[in-house]
Amino acid sequence: MNISTEHIEQLQGLLNGPKKIVIVSHTNPDGDALGSSLALAEVLQQKGHSVTCIVPNRYPYYLKWIPSLERVIVHSLDEEGRAERAIGEAEIIICADMNAISRLENLGEAIKANHSAKRVLIDHHLSPEEGFDVMFSHPEASSTAFVVYCILDAMYGKTVFTQTIATQLYVGMITDTGNFAFSALTPELFRAVATLCETGIDIPQIYNNVYNSFTEGRARLFGYVINRKMKTLIKGTVAYMSLTEEEMRRYWFQQGDNEGFVNYPLTVKKMRMSAMFTEQHGFIRVSLRSRGEVDVNTFARRYFNGGGHRNAAGGKSFVSMDETIRHYIESVNEYHEEGLV
Repeated sequence: MNISTEHIEQLQGLLNGPKKIVIVSHTNPDGDALGSSLALAEVLQQKGHSVTCIVPNRYPYYLKWIPSLERVIVHSLDEEGRAERAIGEAEIIICADMNAISRLENLGEAIKANHSAKRVLIDHHLSPEEGFDVMFSHPEASSTAFVVYCILDAMYGKTVFTQTIATQLYVGMITDTGNFAFSALTPELFRAVATLCETGIDIPQIYNNVYNSFTEGRARLFGYVINRKMKTLIKGTVAYMSLTEEEMRRYWFQQGDNEGFVNYPLTVKKMRMSAMFTEQHGFIRVSLRSRGEVDVNTFARRYFNGGGHRNAAGGKSFVSMDETIRHYIESVNEYHEEGLV
């Protein structure tokens, strides 16, 4: 992955002298969103800047252990208005792990209201939105955490990676690669991991914190979804699952409990595509995964007003669960007829 020297120089120019900086990431923040934002914030604060990290809504409970996570303001819980004040006063707004301000929902309006702040994009999703002063858009990268690593390395060298920063970046890298099991796994990435390891991070403990810290309710919910809710199409090569709010309450659902469910059907040898429909307040969240050449980014854009990566994407549906599933089945059949799945 080649980080543009021109873009590095542009960013360094923006950071010339202490600045008020806000780092924002997408709705339903995951390990990559949190890890990349926090690592960047740690470094920028070390360099004398005032940095505020903001996410639109709650992050999963099993990520609460990430170092310095207490500095993140959750906008939906921010009764004091700290997030919007910080955005209003910001001289630089960095959007991390997101390709469009629209992914911030209500928080996006506050950003649009600040007409003087310089905007920086650091991301690895396809089709980035225009309107940024500096863009580090790298869809070929396995995670935004890896993009942040490369930027920090280019700007400050490897000595900038403390054990805390290395832990934050490593969380981002493993959560967006399925613990280094998905695509875009390059020698350059593993050289970066080696650098992070040299700081003394506790890899077995990080793994346990991320993947072995769920509740009993989550385990039972997973069993229910796989046993009762997984349906297949196209001779067992496409799957879908769904969860209503009532079903989630039945298993004491907490934010993040359904993380990874959509991946499980792809453990079946002939499965090529999987979908998860989760009922939210006012809409259905659509999560899509695939393997090989099946492009769920295109599928999400065409049928669910969403997007993402070739093998991992998402969107939203604003009709009932039954209507959403019917639309999905019709869309899969159409996609199949075109030879795309």
